[in-house]
Amino acid sequence: MDNITLIGMPGSGKSTVGVLLAKLMGYQFLDVDLLIQEREGALLQEILDLRGTAAFLDAEEAAVRTLSCRRTVIAPGGSAVCREGAALHLKGLGPVVYLQVSLEELTRRVQNLSTRGIAMEPGQTLADVMAYRDPLYRKYADLVVDCPPGQELLQTARLVMDRLRASGK
Repeated sequence: MDNITLIGMPGSGKSTVGVLLAKLMGYQFLDVDLLIQEREGALLQEILDLRGTAAFLDAEEAAVRTLSCRRTVIAPGGSAVCREGAALHLKGLGPVVYLQVSLEELTRRVQNLSTRGIAMEPGQTLADVMAYRDPLYRKYADLVVDCPPGQELLQTARLVMDRLRASGK
């Protein structure tokens, strides 16, 4: 396996599971949100507030398209699949795993919608964002891993590793 990309909604555990998975596999870990902030010189929420969602998605796609790594677990933002160029670049780096979490669980986990740096238009709800993105996550994922409430994040990381190995990806 070269790289592994974890995709999913905000609050699905991409960053935390990614760190754990990287440790289990002896890989590096890369959080694309941090890369965007470094490249843009601003926090994610500031980019959204000052430049808007389209500009944020442009910045995210540009950051993703610069990725060139090996033996790395990549955690892009939840909106990376909203731009085909970004999603296809991630697929080209190695297997893509969709961490699927129910809307109810996401609502419980994500309490800071207005400050978290989530690419969503004014008036949109988490349910609206999920309804739009879920088909995209499924389109670009090589593997879908269900993450039920109460499942420990380390258990999720082990499940991802085992399922990837079993699939030969």
